[in-house]
Amino acid sequence: MFLFNLNDSVRDKVTSFSGIILGRTEYATGCIQYGICPTAMKKDGTFPDWQWLDESRLEVVKGKSVGHLYRKGGPHPCAPEGN
Repeated sequence: MFLFNLNDSVRDKVTSFSGIILGRTEYATGCIQYGICPTAMKKDGTFPDWQWLDESRLEVVKGKSVGHLYRKGGPHPCAPEGN
């Protein structure tokens, strides 16, 4: 059972890295990790890489679920326009 939902906006309690959950994985060992897509660009105009973080490190950013981002094909939902 997953604690967080896809498309929830979350923050890492350790590093303050934040973004939208676009993937989640449960391992046979019981470890659950979430793929976090950052929403803030770096100073050079590119997005940082996704981070896969353990469930215990995350907290929901209150009121920041972004709803459904699912599409069939097309650009990555976190990519800047034109990519």
